[in-house]
Amino acid sequence: MALAKDYNSVMARSNEIMKKALGIDYTEFESGSVAFDYEALMKAPGYTLEEIQKIQAAHGVGNTPLLELRQLSELSRKYAKPGYGARIFTKDEAANASGSFKARRASVAVEHAKRLGYKGVMAATSGNYGAAVASQAAMHGLKCIILQECYDSHGVGQPEIIEKARKCEAFGAEVIQLTVGPELFYTFLLVLEETGYFNASLYSPFGIAGTETLGYEIAMQCREKVGKDPEVVVSTNAGGGILTGTARGLLKAGAVDTKNIAASIDLSGLSMASDAQFNKKSCTTGHTGFGVPYATDPDHSDVPRSAARPLRYMDRYVTVTQGDVMYTTEMLAHLEGIERGPAGNTALAAAFALAQELPEDAVIVASETEYTGAGKHIQPQLAFARENGIDIRFGDPDTEDKPGVNLILPRDPSCLRVKEADLRHFKQSRIRKAMQKSGVATPNDADLKFLAEEVKADVAFVRETLGL
Repeated sequence: MALAKDYNSVMARSNEIMKKALGIDYTEFESGSVAFDYEALMKAPGYTLEEIQKIQAAHGVGNTPLLELRQLSELSRKYAKPGYGARIFTKDEAANASGSFKARRASVAVEHAKRLGYKGVMAATSGNYGAAVASQAAMHGLKCIILQECYDSHGVGQPEIIEKARKCEAFGAEVIQLTVGPELFYTFLLVLEETGYFNASLYSPFGIAGTETLGYEIAMQCREKVGKDPEVVVSTNAGGGILTGTARGLLKAGAVDTKNIAASIDLSGLSMASDAQFNKKSCTTGHTGFGVPYATDPDHSDVPRSAARPLRYMDRYVTVTQGDVMYTTEMLAHLEGIERGPAGNTALAAAFALAQELPEDAVIVASETEYTGAGKHIQPQLAFARENGIDIRFGDPDTEDKPGVNLILPRDPSCLRVKEADLRHFKQSRIRKAMQKSGVATPNDADLKFLAEEVKADVAFVRETLGL
């Protein structure tokens, strides 16, 4: 008997489809109340850190260089008070097979799919992850389908997203491109069901486990280069996977005192689900349109429980502007001879400013770079912004930036600053949303402990938030 393919019927079968496509029964980790067993979920893939390192080494992933950005460090010190201005490093993740850290997230998922005998893998992404899955699938001899939320209703796509589709196809993947809207998840489920492929989700424990090697390497390489752990690691924050995985890897390396700071591009006022505003942004990832919703409600992804839970590990959340990121991309190329990004340079833009808060002997690491070229380069992105009526000029992004209206490039490096996001508010929002989704009126002791862990706080903070 043929299964119904209308929207409501497919969505009603989502848990069943996901179970078949991942080999994980998420109900095993549920308590029946608010809490679920996050650490048990993270152990579900069954791979140790050492096994993941071997998988990645065999497929062109990991052991990427940790680069000291001496010129940027010196420039940052010119705007810091005497004795301040930390040494700035970046982990050059563009050295991975597909050109970004997402190769780490794809490596374990695709390896697992191969071991379980799946014929192909799928992922829903408009970003670097699609290229990473396609690259790893090619190495393993598996078929690959990538779904992209690519166009507005007029069929206009952003150059960065179009470039990533090109790269996916170059690795042999089939790319299904959709307009912005709610059909992405429905289409993903439908194709998963029809093909029987493995769901190489960004938000599965496979993806986060693969990213733990990034944090582990940062700690080990810092010890080798400077004789200590970094004081700060800054991660570009969108869906929360890189911050979660990097922080967990740092902890596994014993870097318990390293602070994890999330950085996103501030796109306040723009709706990511709006057809009219879809092409008004000039950076397609690493922005608050993903960073805030996924931090406060991580389980609205393509798996029942997301393994990316950044508020568990986040010490600060800061924002920069689109102009800051474009400017930092140029600085990196002109001063260090490294052309990367731009989206990966969100963390570096923040690190340039945050370094000025730290003494000169401190170490701050921007957790990743990404490849650039074709539509990902800042020039086509700026040209696309002009075509969409965005006013591009030099000025002070801190005071003049209006997402969807203008793109303000810093008039000089002193204008590169960060704004502090209201992390307390995000934590309270996460607690309330978790309670609302659970349908539980009064949390038990296990729930309170879980919620405290979810937001890196204590039980007293949870009780205060809930008015208990």
